Amino acid sequence: NTVACNSNSSSVVTCDASAAFSVSPCGPGRRCQGNGQCVVYSTCTVTGPTVIDFNGHVSSVQDRCAYTLMSAAGLQLLATFQERRRKDVSFLERVILRLDGSGVDIHLGQGGNVQLNHTTLRLNSSAQLIHGVELSKDKSRVTAKVTFSNYSTSILFDGTTAQIHVKGPGSLQGLCVNSSSLSEVRLSEFSSSSCETQYSEPADGRIDCTMMTARCNLLKEAPFTSCHSHVDPEPHVTACTSVLCLYPAGDGLRCQFLEVYAQACSLHSNHTLEGWRSKASCSPPQDLCQDTSCSAHEFCGEDMSGRPRCLCRAGFASKYRTRGALGDPTVCRENSASVSLAACLLAEKGINHSVLHLNDHTCTGQMDEKTHMVTFGFNTSKPCGTVISVAKNKIIYSNTIKTDNSSTSGPISRQSLVNVNFSCFYSQPDVKSMSFKVKGGTVMQQIISGSWNYSLSMSMCADLACTQPIDFSKGVQLDQTIYMSIETDGLDGNLINMKTESCWATNNENGNGGLRYDLVKNGCSNPQDSTVMIIPNGKGTGSILVFRMFQFRGNNNKIFLHCKMKLCLKSSPSCQQTCQRRGRKKRSVRPDYEDENPAFVTVALGP
Repeated sequence: NTVACNSNSSSVVTCDASAAFSVSPCGPGRRCQGNGQCVVYSTCTVTGPTVIDFNGHVSSVQDRCAYTLMSAAGLQLLATFQERRRKDVSFLERVILRLDGSGVDIHLGQGGNVQLNHTTLRLNSSAQLIHGVELSKDKSRVTAKVTFSNYSTSILFDGTTAQIHVKGPGSLQGLCVNSSSLSEVRLSEFSSSSCETQYSEPADGRIDCTMMTARCNLLKEAPFTSCHSHVDPEPHVTACTSVLCLYPAGDGLRCQFLEVYAQACSLHSNHTLEGWRSKASCSPPQDLCQDTSCSAHEFCGEDMSGRPRCLCRAGFASKYRTRGALGDPTVCRENSASVSLAACLLAEKGINHSVLHLNDHTCTGQMDEKTHMVTFGFNTSKPCGTVISVAKNKIIYSNTIKTDNSSTSGPISRQSLVNVNFSCFYSQPDVKSMSFKVKGGTVMQQIISGSWNYSLSMSMCADLACTQPIDFSKGVQLDQTIYMSIETDGLDGNLINMKTESCWATNNENGNGGLRYDLVKNGCSNPQDSTVMIIPNGKGTGSILVFRMFQFRGNNNKIFLHCKMKLCLKSSPSCQQTCQRRGRKKRSVRPDYEDENPAFVTVALGP
């Protein structure tokens, strides 16, 4: 028998010994080679969420998982998908060449980034041979070529579209062979545990589907008609309309599907389509995001001005957009405050993070190179123009992330003005629930103040330095000197003081009933009792109350001490208490009532 190919290599022509003539079509995605054998000669196109397989069938990836595009002897092609501007539309994110038996993975990523396992490769237009794979990069895409004994493959990837062209008789499997087999070729290795979750979002009212369909149908018109005999336009039209009727035509999508078809034509026929760019108003391809490195929650796209920027993926941005925020809540700890803004959220609004600063222009944000979160902060040693104010029951430290008109010259500005206020505060101590047990000792209360916390501790001591706590088990003698230490931890001692507003004794736990004797009133020791003193503890945010032990006449020997404390700014006149002393008056059991209901500390003394 004599075997040959027909004129367009679509069929095998056989002439047997009896001169009988037969023609056997090779079928979709196959060509006849010179030896009369039908081999794979086709292109699989993965663009955005759509897959046009070797047979021209179209499917769409609806989730954010990884898939096997093609599996053949010696090579696996894998792909990962992620959302961009919408949670319900996924885009091709990365292509991975896995060489069998060698432990080699070559990752073709965003921005023209190529990695050998986890090492970044430096590529240019001159091909480099890496583990048998020929790699090169130009201004628009990365190309990888690999040749085995019975087939060859070339992969073109521009960050959004991968075109896989295969020649040879190899037995193939994967999404490019049967695009309807999504569940069978899904990979767990490069997929998150929640990757199969699918989302729905409201239709984008700005999209004119009729107009987009007309644009996609340009593939059915000249000059694309010259390639119809090589590449069926229908799958490409279907892919085009399915995306552009749902997803905004930014980030180069307006011309992407036309470009993909023209490239497929070139791969199949060595024929270059002419004139289509001017008809469709499309510029020559150029990966504007090349060498742009975005974080895991970002993608490279066009900002409001059409320039390439790292923008937020919809899933990441949704938690901020629902509350109109540009970043995370304020973090307050250890007399410091910080807030982190997402650079991609700023980019969406046309804001360059590098022009932002606090009230003090020298205090700028620090970007995390991995997450691209920009953090602004201040502390007690570097206040950055922080404004301190008193409001109701709080002392507030506030600052502002801002731009100003001086960042640009001339009468106009194209940079959005920013004013993001953030603050931390100390709240006045609410100590109604805090009390010493009968046996005395030390008590501490954690004050939860918005985000800033501090502790208030009080202890009864036998000496001024408070090195010896009182041993209540041995009893307390009348006229014995008592030292009650009031200390705080976690306050800004340079600016804030904890002031003892009042301390008084009663014969019951109710601080407002029964017999009462004042030790401290209006921030001053009782001028009629010379044994009472308030002494600063030398640490800036506390004091020591000194008094001599007493008891109420005609009552049992148990007394209760109550104190009301208040935070104040040291610069405030009310914090600089001036007290006048008068002569000593004999202690009395006559109750001295006040019309107030303060927050208080209760100390019970007695057996």
